[in-house]
Order: sequence, then structure tokens, then C-alpha cells
Amino acid sequence: MYTTQRMQFGYGNRMTEGVKRLLIINVAVFVLQWFGGRFFIDLFGLTPRLTWSRFYIWQFFTYMFLHGNLLHIAFNMYALWVFGTEVERMWGTRVFYRYYVITGVGAGIIHTLVTPLSLIPTIGASGAVMGVLLAFGMLFPNRQVTMLLFFILPLTLRAKHLVMLFAGISVLSGVAGSPDGVAHFAHLGGMLVGYIYIKGGLNRVFSSLEAAWRNLKRRYRMNVKRNEQQDLDKLKRIVDTILDKANTVGYDNLTRDEKAVLKKASKIFRKDHEKE
Repeated sequence: MYTTQRMQFGYGNRMTEGVKRLLIINVAVFVLQWFGGRFFIDLFGLTPRLTWSRFYIWQFFTYMFLHGNLLHIAFNMYALWVFGTEVERMWGTRVFYRYYVITGVGAGIIHTLVTPLSLIPTIGASGAVMGVLLAFGMLFPNRQVTMLLFFILPLTLRAKHLVMLFAGISVLSGVAGSPDGVAHFAHLGGMLVGYIYIKGGLNRVFSSLEAAWRNLKRRYRMNVKRNEQQDLDKLKRIVDTILDKANTVGYDNLTRDEKAVLKKASKIFRKDHEKE
């Protein structure tokens, strides 16, 4: 079983590099999925109960790259192209990647919180795509978007109204327990996480985490360098002691271990000099 959302739009433009890579990854995983069969979905799809009972936490990330059928992946990837291209151009590829993953993972977490005992795998990029749709609507609220209603009738809406429409559908369908096999709360979760991120809540958190991580790496490198220098200074003191002895009794009268230390130290000092 799988959950999916089908979206049809009549708007698009030249694909950006980040969106292109995501499309390639999704299609490649979709091909692998055909060979992996049910085992692939059970292992990498998002099964809420397994994420906390067996700690299958990787599923919060991997589920968004799996799809139920050709139509499922086609609609998700088309929506990603249509809306993601504009968003990536505004934000840049790195920020777009981060936002896509955060909204996808966030959608999976919210879906798990709402249905913690479910043993039905949920797959698909719809949560992340809904997050991208929200970003598009917030960046270009008055942009006209044309979608095909019932696959036939063209319907033109402003981007902000399109976002409201899908958010409303997700809320009503989720609360009513719609039997359409769609993870509506996951879609709503992707939009909710995206909204919090864009408004600065999650963005500040992740910016702080990145700054802390960079500071941690810098301190680690400084500690490594300091320890290396301390070891080098200690070795120099030992070498000086051995050389003083050699000047007194002669090199040939040094012990085998002392000669080995001098030989090893010579190589270390040579490498240290080359680094400089």
C-alpha cells in the first residue's frame, strides 16, 4: 500500500540544476524499487510504528524518494519542476536542498505523530513538494497558476489561493478520515514545517546548529594541532637529550632504541618541515 497526492499544473519553465538532480535521484530510486519489490518499500518506506518501536529512523528521509506507480512519481516530479525551479532560483541550490529535505522529513514526523500505530508504509515526495508549493505561494503570492481540474478543465488561480486550496483539502480530508489512500496530514505537515522555516523559526535553529557545528570543527582542528605540537615538542626534548649523549660518548655508543628514536624523529621533522 502507498499514499500519494496527484497534482496537475499547466505552468513551468526551464529546469534548475538542483531540481534536475532531485528528479534524477527520484527516478533512479523508482527504478531500483521495481527490482526491490515489497521488501524495498517495507525497509525504506515510512511505517510509523516501526520508526519508534524498532528505531527505523532512516525512513523519515528515505520514504520521500519512493513512489507507488508511474503516475504518482510523474505528478510529484512535475510539481517539483514547476514550483521548485522558481524557488531554487530565488534561494539558491544549497538552501533549496535543505528546505526540501527539512519539509519532507518534517512531513514524515508529523504523519507519524498523527498515526503512531500505523503499519501501512507511506511513500512519496508529496510532503516535500507541498512544502515547495507553499514556498512558491509565499514568494510569488499573486503569480497566476493554471491547473487542469479533473484532468480536463483549466482552472487559473493565484499562487496564494492555490496553496490555501490544497491546505484546506488536506485539513478537511485528514480530519474526515478520507479513504483515498493519501497521507493528508503528511502533506499538511510539509506545508506547516515549510511555513515555520520560512518565517524564521527553523531557519534560525538550523543556522545556529550550523554555526555551532562549524565552531566545533574549528575547535577540534585547533585541539588536534595543539596536541600534535605538544607531541612534537616532547619528541624534540627527547632528541636533544639523545644528541647530548651522542656528543659525549659518540653515536656508536648509543643504544639501539636511541638510534631508532633519532631515525624516526628525522622522518617526522622532515615531514613537518615540508608542511611549512
